[in-house]
Formats: sequence, C-alpha cells, structure tokens
Amino acid sequence: MSPTDRSAALHDLVARALAEDLGDGDVTAQATVPEDLQGRATVTQKAPGVLAGLEAFAVVAAAVDPALRVELAAEEGVWREGGPVAALDGSARSILAAERTALNIAGRLSGVATMTRRYVDAVAGTNATILDTRKTTPGMRLLEKAAVLAGGGANHRIGLFDEILIKENHAAMAGGVGPAVRAAHAHRPDLPLVIEVQDLAELRTALDTGLELGIPDYRILLDNMPPEDMREAVALSAGRVALEASGNVSLGTVGGIAATGVDFISAGALTHSAPVLDLSLILEPRS
Repeated sequence: MSPTDRSAALHDLVARALAEDLGDGDVTAQATVPEDLQGRATVTQKAPGVLAGLEAFAVVAAAVDPALRVELAAEEGVWREGGPVAALDGSARSILAAERTALNIAGRLSGVATMTRRYVDAVAGTNATILDTRKTTPGMRLLEKAAVLAGGGANHRIGLFDEILIKENHAAMAGGVGPAVRAAHAHRPDLPLVIEVQDLAELRTALDTGLELGIPDYRILLDNMPPEDMREAVALSAGRVALEASGNVSLGTVGGIAATGVDFISAGALTHSAPVLDLSLILEPRS
C-alpha cells in the first residue's frame, strides 16, 4: 500500500462524499451566511485517542474551495487526551460546506487508530503483533488500513489479490487442508501463503504439507482455538512457522491470546467496531 494509492483513495472518497452531502448546494448557508463573509474555524479533539486521516481536511477544503487555508495543529499516531487539531481560514460558506465531510472522514479514521492502539497496548510485553482484516468499510479499506498503522498495528492482506489465505470453505472445496495447500502453492508460489486450521490435526497437516513442499515462508492461522490448544500449537510448530490467532478476539481476550505465544493476532474489531473519535468544528467570523 503506497502513499500514492492512499492519496488516490482519499481523493476518490472525498469526491463521492461531497457529492452525496452537497448536492446542488448548501441551502442553509446560502440563506443565512453572507456570501463574502470570511471565517476561521477551529477543529478540536474532544475525547482521548489517536488521530489519523488528518490529510482529509486539506483534501476536502481544496475540493470545496481552493482558496481555503488549512493549518494542522496535531500529529497523527500519537495518543492525546484532546486539544486543537486543525484550523481552516477563508469563506465561511466554504468552511461550512467542507465541515461534515472532513469531520466524518477524520473522525472515522481516528477511531480506527484509537481502537488499534487499545489492542496494541493490551498485548504489550508479549511478542504478538496486532493485525487488521478485510472487515473494512466499503470504499475506505486503504484509508482504514493506514489508520491501523497509525495506531501501532500492522496490515494483513489488502484484498483477495495480494495473498493466498486458505480458509475453511476453500479447504472444504479442495478436499482438505493438504490438497488446498498443494493447489495454492502450485498456482501462485510467488504470493504469501496463510493456511487457516480449525484444530490441532489440521495444524499438523498444514505443517507437514508445508515442509513437504519446501514452502520457505508461510503462516498458519489458528481459527477460534481455545487458549490451551493455541499453546499446544505453539509447541508443535516449534518456531518453524509463524502462527496467527483469529476469532473470538476482543479487548477482553486479546491479552490472554497473546500470552499463549502466537506471533500475530488478527481482529476485525479494529475496523468494524471502532467508534468514531469525537472531533468538533467551531466557526467564528473574521473581520
């Protein structure tokens, strides 16, 4: 995921969001705000958390009115208790037109970063890395995955195209874990490979098949395993392959999962259950 890709995704999202919000014009501002009135708006973080997606303010402002000026007053990726985030100067009408779209995007991405940091903090002192999933908001995947990075997590695959992840349904259609691994490795040996297993028997099959094929770098995903089975899986793998835990992962369980010795923990909650971080914008007239 390159900065260019993220920027393109943000510009596309902003264009669609503004079209959705503005339609043929902000009738309330047109009715109540003088056309030539200039204003200055202050954006404030009103709850503790980690900021992400602050580029949205500049991108939204430029799309609404290239004359709007944006100054950032905060850094992404840092836990803050609150305080100033940004300031916008220019046409009061333009600021009001940009307000909701910019706050929606920045608040959503900051919420993802904040949720991620809570998970990262919950596994502090272990060797576990927190991963995201594909359970993202449609159209916002690259931006939400960037927010996970800002929160201290790491990215799983971007989509169905950049990594082979053999899940339960794939194995069932292929005739089992072993045949699925052989078919996947033969099809695209150049791609990263993750093999989901449901129990210790499937784990042994995945380990044996990987060794048989000489796959140099792959990962086994322990799906919904109880902690005692995870610990046994760590012992069985003996460092030969990285282990990822998934399923039944929450802030209440993630610490115990990390304590089993797994290398990665993937949590859909980073994106599908992250509350929006509370950001507000206050506009004042400027003489």
